[in-house]
Amino acid sequence: MKIERAGSFKTNLTGEMSYKSFLPAPLPPVPPIELDQETVNLLVQANKQLATLESIASRIPSVALFVSMYVRKEALLSSQIEGTQATLDDVLDPLLEENTNRNVADVVNYIKATEFALERRKSLPLCCRLIKEVHGVLMEGVRGQEKSPGEFRTSQNWIGGQGSTLKTARYIPPAPADMLEAMSDLEKYINADDDLDVLIRAALIHYQFETIHPFLDGNGRVGRLLITLFLLEKELLTTPALYISFFLKRNRIEYYDRMSEVRAKSNYEQWVKFFLQAISESAQDAIQTIDLLTALHDKNIAIVDSLGRSAKTAGKVFAYLESNPIIDIKKTALSLGLSYNAVSGSVEKLINCGILIQATGVVKNRTFAYDEYLQILRKDT
Repeated sequence: MKIERAGSFKTNLTGEMSYKSFLPAPLPPVPPIELDQETVNLLVQANKQLATLESIASRIPSVALFVSMYVRKEALLSSQIEGTQATLDDVLDPLLEENTNRNVADVVNYIKATEFALERRKSLPLCCRLIKEVHGVLMEGVRGQEKSPGEFRTSQNWIGGQGSTLKTARYIPPAPADMLEAMSDLEKYINADDDLDVLIRAALIHYQFETIHPFLDGNGRVGRLLITLFLLEKELLTTPALYISFFLKRNRIEYYDRMSEVRAKSNYEQWVKFFLQAISESAQDAIQTIDLLTALHDKNIAIVDSLGRSAKTAGKVFAYLESNPIIDIKKTALSLGLSYNAVSGSVEKLINCGILIQATGVVKNRTFAYDEYLQILRKDT
């Protein structure tokens, strides 16, 4: 069995039942990643954009708010890459509990998994245990929950079109025993010192995780969350303000093809370039989004402040809107500890000011949308 730079194919079972699974070589690659001028330029650009994003994110007064919106958007985009049919409006629906379908539940679980991971990493390093716990939250109570949530697989999986088998699969990840060894090696690499730039390491870690495919379901979503967690661990980010799935969704076919190219030809370099481009463009997009949301906030807070005696209650409703851009009066009143009539009056004033619009028409279950805000966030979803 000849070991290539990226790994080799291993024959499992015998006779009619035999098949070849891919056995990835441990990271870092040998020989090392070659940094040509194009890669260096992309690396400088990606780090620069990330530093700008980090600087802006630390300055905005409502960074927690932006991050909560980021988490929802990243959850949506990452789930859409896997074929989930849901929209941002579905995820922000104030009547979510009553209206949840399987697609929306996938996204909601991704949000929960992200929030869980951000909290859990305070007490646990980035390791297999953390990855499994995050997967458990991601798969809880949704389709795929029968596929061992929170546990590495004990059977062979494969990637291919609908109805594909081991014989017709496009890609077969390592067999279970090899997978466990590969994940142990990956955990060591994540926590080891390496002279490579953090962004190149993040590219390699994401590729390796997807190649190992340690779960029966949810590998793509966990693997993309791993990028953010690694950048936080290495302090390139202090808040998860980067939604990389924005770029990966738009270039979905290329995303998969470039990872396949590493396995087929041991060409890590082309994947690293693609990944650095993804980081750079995603950071740029996040910077633009923060700028637009900040300008919108400043414009509308001035309008709310000019409402005289109504400004105080309208201000509370407006602050609530920025983390819940689609609202209904009853739930908003309960959340803010205000009377139904007080919220209803403020909603009417915000409609008259052009801040809110009525989103649904039925009097009993009317919802109202902060439409300009939603238009900024809906981009690419």
